[in-house]
Amino acid sequence: MAMTDGNRSYSVREMIKENKKKQSGQQFVEWLMPKLLLLTATISILTTIGILFTLLFEAFIFFERVSIVEFLTSKEWLPWDEKTGSFGIAPLVTGTLLTTAIAMIVAIPIGLASAIYLSEYASEKTRKVLKPILEVLAGIPTIVYGFFALTFVTPLLQKIIPDLGIFNALSPGIVMGIMIIPMVASLSEDAMSSVPNSIREGALALGSTKLEVALKVVLPAATSGIAASFMLAISRAVGETMIVAVAGGSSPVFTFDVTKSIQTLTAYIVQVTTGDAGYGTTVYYSIYAVGMTLFVFTLAMNLLAQYISRRFREEY
Repeated sequence: MAMTDGNRSYSVREMIKENKKKQSGQQFVEWLMPKLLLLTATISILTTIGILFTLLFEAFIFFERVSIVEFLTSKEWLPWDEKTGSFGIAPLVTGTLLTTAIAMIVAIPIGLASAIYLSEYASEKTRKVLKPILEVLAGIPTIVYGFFALTFVTPLLQKIIPDLGIFNALSPGIVMGIMIIPMVASLSEDAMSSVPNSIREGALALGSTKLEVALKVVLPAATSGIAASFMLAISRAVGETMIVAVAGGSSPVFTFDVTKSIQTLTAYIVQVTTGDAGYGTTVYYSIYAVGMTLFVFTLAMNLLAQYISRRFREEY
């Protein structure tokens, strides 16, 4: 009996020791994890600050050589001649805005219609099949989209528009819109799916049709999420590189003609960084000024998306 009691005491002590070890291990993990999370967050913040500092520093060198007034007001972008060249950002901005506008004309109606179908009409089984298939478009490399625009879409459009050049704004704009459809559809569908079913049921009980519920009840209720998806899609289009670099051309011309060759902000950066400009030249530093312009565009779109999301958010 004594031995049994001794064995029990020994096993109890062992269990207590094991529990203490577990507790000390858990306490160590609880102490360590916040430190690791803080470290990763700090690294991301410092990386962002480093990128911004590099842009500002190199762009400042550019503006020491080129007047900021010329940069903002001139309508000619002729950077390769160091003596008589012109550095007016307007042609690159119009090229970017032109392709972005075409992309949005394609992406917003199709993406929103897809979101309405997935949210309001498709069954759960159908949604689980269609949504991943739709999102596969987002996983295709953009260089593939670029050559698709150049070798398939452009020849197809030339049969309809004979004056369309090999390099133009229309073809990359359309293909860029196709690429952005999954972003608009997925984010808009998430926003619409978050609308409570009780609102739908109440509208149906009052005699509304399913289409009226989707367009007049669910869509307004999900305005914040849908508008934010539009803004993020615009940011994605503005920052797109390979499609416009391959199919848009490299002609920085101040024009709104979609049949002409254009050059976007990102396409110019690609052109310079492929080795056409020597280090320390004005052309080299111009890519940082163009990059800063692009940064301002995308930052403005993201801030606008956040504002719209907060401004029109519905509380349920």
